[in-house]
Amino acid sequence: MIGPELHARIRRLFFAEHWRVTTIATQLGVHHDTVRRVIDSARCIRPGRQVRPSTLDPYKAFITATLEQYPRLRATRLWAMVRERGYPGSAIQVQRYVRTVRPAARAEAYLRLDTLPGEQGQVDWGHFGPIRVGSTTRRLSCFALVLSWSRAGYARFALDQTLESFLRGHVEAFAALQGVPRTLLYDNLKSVVLERVGEHIRFHPRVLELAGHYHFAPQPCAVARGHEKGRVERFLGFLRHSFFAARPFRSVEDLNAQLTRWIAEVAHTRLVPGRRDQTVGEALTEEQPRLLPLPAHPFSCQLLRAVSSGKTPYLRFDGNDYSIPHPLVRRPLTLVASEHEVRVLDGPTEVARHARSYDRGQRLEDEAHLAALARAKRRAHDLRGRDRLRQSCPHADAFLEALALRGEPLASHTTRVLRLLDQVGAASLESALTEALARGAISAASVAHILDQRRRAHRLPPPVDLVLPADPRVRDLRITPHALKAYDTLLAPPPPQEGTPDGSTA
Repeated sequence: MIGPELHARIRRLFFAEHWRVTTIATQLGVHHDTVRRVIDSARCIRPGRQVRPSTLDPYKAFITATLEQYPRLRATRLWAMVRERGYPGSAIQVQRYVRTVRPAARAEAYLRLDTLPGEQGQVDWGHFGPIRVGSTTRRLSCFALVLSWSRAGYARFALDQTLESFLRGHVEAFAALQGVPRTLLYDNLKSVVLERVGEHIRFHPRVLELAGHYHFAPQPCAVARGHEKGRVERFLGFLRHSFFAARPFRSVEDLNAQLTRWIAEVAHTRLVPGRRDQTVGEALTEEQPRLLPLPAHPFSCQLLRAVSSGKTPYLRFDGNDYSIPHPLVRRPLTLVASEHEVRVLDGPTEVARHARSYDRGQRLEDEAHLAALARAKRRAHDLRGRDRLRQSCPHADAFLEALALRGEPLASHTTRVLRLLDQVGAASLESALTEALARGAISAASVAHILDQRRRAHRLPPPVDLVLPADPRVRDLRITPHALKAYDTLLAPPPPQEGTPDGSTA
């Protein structure tokens, strides 16, 4: 407590001399909170003092009524609304007034939900950010299933949230927990609920197939009531901070292996909330006899899709191309994709099998498919080569017939003569074939020798062979050459014009 004299001095120094609070406290040797308390009491409005009206006064009733209708509306939005109605002041005054009149948020109370052993499980996805896979980026997600009574859980990381990964998580969770709860509680995921109008729910057919296979009842939460599955939410939060944070891993498989050990060594060794004398692992052992037994065969989670290729022998799936046998181009096929494998079926017959890639823009090829295509292309190329030779050179028919009568291999001779055709042109080759037939020298080597003699006689440079890679897709490619005479006109001088001795105009 301070005396009246010191009280009066503090008031005089602040209100009359306009000293700062810290200066008054230092000079008078009192605490600054004491100075501030005296000033605050002195700031109270004395009887008879009039309060200056505020420019916000005409709009306070509008702000109060708007907040009653929209309690969480921001002060900045209210400021914009009153500005449109003529308020000339700043947003600060609106914010100060809103703090005093905003309705207090009423905290919602929740019932504590207790379940019987084996009665309920809760399922959800967790998001864990992007992950680099090859040359692309994918989202890392975690499927989680928690038994509501024992709090035992199962989780696995995946690179997508497709329906197949969702179903696969259930199958692996049931196997890991050695049983199935009678009810599974979900959020309103598109993988579970296709349509909902009040309590009328249309489930996804594949989820109903899974439920029929394992004999559990799917139950979605009420709309916008995700807290109803708080046990799986807390499990994902525990996993996020206790397991995933700052954890190095080489691949998703390595991450899932570490997760399996963490669930056994950490998650299942903690005490059950509300039952401090029992661990989660012990509660799971007690709950397992109450779970529904597993069926004889697990549910099939593979993706089946009707597909067909374009004009190239590849099927596009999940951003990558997978090769198929070339006779199946543009035919209806069935693609069967699991977590690690992609298979292609022609009816009941498997025609292709590849390791699944989670990268994008990759081409996964079977060497047998490419080799068969190259052989077919090469055989067709041999036939097309003879037709091309006959079309370019009239004496080619007689030359090939003579080769056949002598028992020579037509393919090798045709290939070499076609190479000569590309080097020297149709006219020169036709002349060389005529001379070779006249001499009786029936072979591609004889034709090449005749062309070489003529080139030497005219002192022409030797031809340069084009070296192509061994890839049959490049080597067997055929390009039609075009005449280059049009480029010669670019080097010719312009024609003379009339009117001058040299043809130019004055």
